[in-house]
This record gives sequence, C-alpha cells and structure tokens, in this order.
Amino acid sequence: MFILDTIGGTPLLKLGRIAPELAESGVSLFAKAEFFNPSGSVKYRATYNMIKDGIKTGKLTPGKTIIDATSGNSGIAYAMIGAALGYPVKLFMPKNTSAERKRIMKSFGAVIVETNPLESSDGAFLSARAEYERNPDIYFYPDQYNNPLNIEAHYKGTGVEIWEQTEKKVTHYVSVTGTSGTFTGTSKRLKDYNSSVKTYCVQPDSPFHGIEGTKHMETTIKPGIFDESIIDGTVHVATEDAFAMARDLAGKEGIFTGISAGANVHAAVRLARTLPAGSVVVTILCDSGSRYLSDSFWESA
Repeated sequence: MFILDTIGGTPLLKLGRIAPELAESGVSLFAKAEFFNPSGSVKYRATYNMIKDGIKTGKLTPGKTIIDATSGNSGIAYAMIGAALGYPVKLFMPKNTSAERKRIMKSFGAVIVETNPLESSDGAFLSARAEYERNPDIYFYPDQYNNPLNIEAHYKGTGVEIWEQTEKKVTHYVSVTGTSGTFTGTSKRLKDYNSSVKTYCVQPDSPFHGIEGTKHMETTIKPGIFDESIIDGTVHVATEDAFAMARDLAGKEGIFTGISAGANVHAAVRLARTLPAGSVVVTILCDSGSRYLSDSFWESA
C-alpha cells in the first residue's frame, strides 16, 4: 500500500471522563481522531484532494513547485505529499507558528517563508498569493482558502464517515474554522443526510489569540469557501479554555491533542450541556499535541 492512500477511516472516540454529567443527562459526545490520517492531521484530506486534482487536470506537472499559505497542518500535509510524489514545496506561514510544525515540514524538504506574526494567517495568505502572481508558470497554487476541492474532501469523506460511525444518529456537529473546509464540507454533507442536524462554528473569542489554525472571522480575510448560510450557531472560545481542554483530554481521556482540538471539545462540551437527552454531538480532533510540545501551556495549572 502507498502511504498517501491510507487516508480516512479515522476512529470516532467517545468522550466520557471530561464531562461525566453528560452521560447522566443522556447526551453523547464523540470526537473524530483526525491525527490518524497521513501527515497526522485533518488537513491531509483537503491537501491531497487538491493535489490529485492538480495532477489530473495538468495544472501540476513535473518541475513545478507546490506553493500555498499555511498555519501549520496543511503545510505538513503539502510537504509530505510533495516528498512522496517528487514535487518541491514552498510554504508561507506566520513566524510565530510552533517550532515543531516547522521542523516537520523541513524534514520533508519544504522551503518555509516566514511572514509577520502580527498579520497572522492573512499575512501568509497575501504573501503566498503575491509570490504566485509574480511567477505563475513555476508554481502550482492550490489556494486552500478559496478552493472548493477543500470542501469536497470533507463532503465526500469526513461527513460520510461521521454519519456512518454514529449510525445516522448525529444531531449536532461542532468545528473550528480556519480555511473552513472541514466545517463547511462536513456540515453540508450531514445536512444533506438530515436537514435537522445542527452545525456550530467554533471561533477564537478575540482577534489576538493563541489557537493556531483558526480564524476570528469578524476581523480577518474570510475564506472564499466559508459558507455562513449553513451555520446554526457560533461558539467563541478563549485561548486559555482551549489550552485547559487540551490538558484535560490528555490527563482525563488519554488523548494527546493540539490546541484547536482543545477549542473544539471545549465548545462541544458547552453546547452538549444545554441539549436534551438523546442528542449526539460530534467534533473534530484536528491533530496531535506532539506538534505543540514546546508550548508552555502544558505545564500551566
């Protein structure tokens, strides 16, 4: 089997110890462990879908360099796929992105261009687009923030898996938004299966936050694929609460996740506590905590 073909089929984990009162109230809480994907995160689904399409359509040919902006996980996926298929990769990302993510990308041979951390993911996006526009003939630019194939990967993959793994019982879906591909694609698929499924968008509670891979949509460049019409509610999460939940998932559930996963589960627990018996809430564990080991929040009380 080829490493790039081991995509999907990630386990859906039942969470019980972080909010034991939910079981007593008859509400079920599940989290999809996307760190089981190749490259170790949910982002592999979309990046591989976009690159496969690039090869199929002739937009990505031998000698071209894959270029895009990233906050980390997409970059690792691009770098891994590029290494496996023989394409060079150039990534633009904020300078303050975790050191572990950068090391992983470099280990796959990717070139990293660091952008102004005060400009967050917007700065990386604008820089990547400008570089592509200067030299369009030498690059393949998937543009994950505006590429409908990002949505398609989750519409045909993540959403289908959640529906089947919950035996068609999911009632609420909760997910952070960065490019918004995971949220949008999965939400659309679940609503197509059952229009009564409620979808909740998770965002940082401030423009200045430490939840890597997420966007505070009110103050950022909104991705072109972000579909606000499918949002039934928005849960804003403080960075400190995302940190605390990441620690709780490790210490109480034995699940070592990253910060965005902590934000997802924190939001899902808050929502689940308001729901009636019989509700089935599903969220996403975006990546592993191993990509944030140098962050000090692990030692915080």
